[in-house]
Amino acid sequence: MRPLTDTVPKPLLTVRGKPLIVYHLEKLSRLGVKHVVINLAWLGEQIRAALGNGAQWALQIHYSDEGGSALETGGGIFQALPWLGPGPFLVVNADVYTDLDFGALQIAPQALAQLVLVANPLHHPHGDFALINGRVQDQGAARWTYSGIGLYRPELFEGCSAGTYPLLPLLRRAIVSRRLHGQVFEGLWSDVGSIERLAALQ
Repeated sequence: MRPLTDTVPKPLLTVRGKPLIVYHLEKLSRLGVKHVVINLAWLGEQIRAALGNGAQWALQIHYSDEGGSALETGGGIFQALPWLGPGPFLVVNADVYTDLDFGALQIAPQALAQLVLVANPLHHPHGDFALINGRVQDQGAARWTYSGIGLYRPELFEGCSAGTYPLLPLLRRAIVSRRLHGQVFEGLWSDVGSIERLAALQ
């Protein structure tokens, strides 16, 4: 995304005049969500300054500051756990755009996570996971891409400690125990990871 992200964090890049992350906040507010945790890393203070305490969306925003270097997805979620409560919580990557109805997502009692999967985009043709009878698998003929959206239980992070690490090993651990569930979403979704993709979305 450079040079755009040299001076602006990706969640604040605008689509039709509105920052990407604001689309998510508006949708969550309409659903009646009250508490949101936003992880801050690169140029994070710009995000804090732009969004404030969330009052304009009837939200209460808590910021989990990851400091000078991002903790990656696994470490970042783990650091935010104290503000997320004991039940399932929704994770949405701030740099995706989608018309998915977050309120329609559900997680089975035995699942540690419910991932939203999408058709493989051109920039990620081989996908991430297979989906067989509602369970996410590492192997399978038909493969899908993880959308960056999912419901998670805190128990997925049992045994973890503070630090920088990806989410994928935790998901694979859940696959082994047959507790990683998923669903396919066929609506509008874009991973805004390049200037070309941002232009196409505009």
